[in-house]
Amino acid sequence: MKVEKLSTNRVKYTFEVTPEEFEHGLDHAFDHVAKDVELKGFRKGKVPRNIYETKFGVESLYEEAINHVLHHKYHDAQNHPDYEIVGQPDVNVDFANIKRGESFEVSFDAPVKPEVKLGEYKGLEVKAIKTDVSDAEVDAEIKNLLGEKSELVVKEGKLESGDTAIFDFEGFLKGEPFEGGKAENYQLEIGSNQFIPGFEEQMVGMSTGEEKDLSVKFPENYQAENLAGQDVVFKVTLHEVKTKNLPELNDEFVATLEKENVKTVEELKKATKEQLETAKKNEAEQSITAEVIEKVVNAAELDIPQAMIDDEIKQYKENIANQAKQYGLEYDMFLQMNGITPEQFDAQVQVESEKRVRTTLVIEEIAKVEGIKATEEELTSKYEELAAQYKMEVDEIKKYIPASILEKDVIVNKAYQFVLDSAKRV
Repeated sequence: MKVEKLSTNRVKYTFEVTPEEFEHGLDHAFDHVAKDVELKGFRKGKVPRNIYETKFGVESLYEEAINHVLHHKYHDAQNHPDYEIVGQPDVNVDFANIKRGESFEVSFDAPVKPEVKLGEYKGLEVKAIKTDVSDAEVDAEIKNLLGEKSELVVKEGKLESGDTAIFDFEGFLKGEPFEGGKAENYQLEIGSNQFIPGFEEQMVGMSTGEEKDLSVKFPENYQAENLAGQDVVFKVTLHEVKTKNLPELNDEFVATLEKENVKTVEELKKATKEQLETAKKNEAEQSITAEVIEKVVNAAELDIPQAMIDDEIKQYKENIANQAKQYGLEYDMFLQMNGITPEQFDAQVQVESEKRVRTTLVIEEIAKVEGIKATEEELTSKYEELAAQYKMEVDEIKKYIPASILEKDVIVNKAYQFVLDSAKRV
């Protein structure tokens, strides 16, 4: 096998096919087609080889024979230590120069995992993010908690932000009602921004029993194309106004929360502050992680074969389709309910898939350069973790997840952590 590097992400493999190998391929080709051959005087599938070749010519078997030979040669190429094939190859065969009983060459060029030229990836400086929690933030969180435990009671007077309105509405586009724009006794918390901009704001100040026309404009990117960017009028009738009756913040209220080791207002404030600090630290770490990895990936140079991106896109879409099935929805309907068109989703998936592939390749190269390995203890621990997660025996998990796959996962995670641990927060 002769290997020629065509570019940073494509390699040409050239093989010599011996007469014996080609003859084996011809045998396979005949066995493949013979079962469907019908000739006068012979039963279907019982035509002798010499009769077949006389009638159709041995050349009719060449393509199938070459494919069979290439299948074995492709396996050899996949085992080459220097390159990893990542997509379907382009086969190059000159059938005019193929002669039975003589050696000849065949070749194919295939996309391979690309070379990665790393930029700076150690000791990167990122701005530290403050995770202090103020008393005002604690008070706001507890106020939200009181709101969750509140009861809605009928209110006299005008509708204010924060109140809940029960109302009828019907939307009109150019004087005509449009589909999906009508509801009765709809309940909406004013200020929750569930409706399009301007709708809730114009309801503020209405009184029970009042009717009002609300002039609003749908966003340009609204999922319903016939309404996107359109000026419409909603006729609204307010039936009732309700407001939140907040419970009093005292030890008795805290006791009803049944939080472990939290019995008093002071203990609630302390626990709330700790929760907010933990959340802020996690959020800060996620933000710093994203910034560091983005810098590392952007600093690297590589040319990704489209085949790798296509594979990632296919897997991503399959995951989305499976999610849709879990909800009993068709693929397009699932996207629509998430506020995105198939065209927008395809564009988004293309960008995200390329980003994921690029990131993985760069991190794998860092692991290679730094000599990062997975220990037996780490692999054993990971298998035990998966077994516990899926409530299966370790030996059963190993049937579904080979050690090579798990090893790669461990190495990549360690490389991620290596990069993050070396970053400097300033």
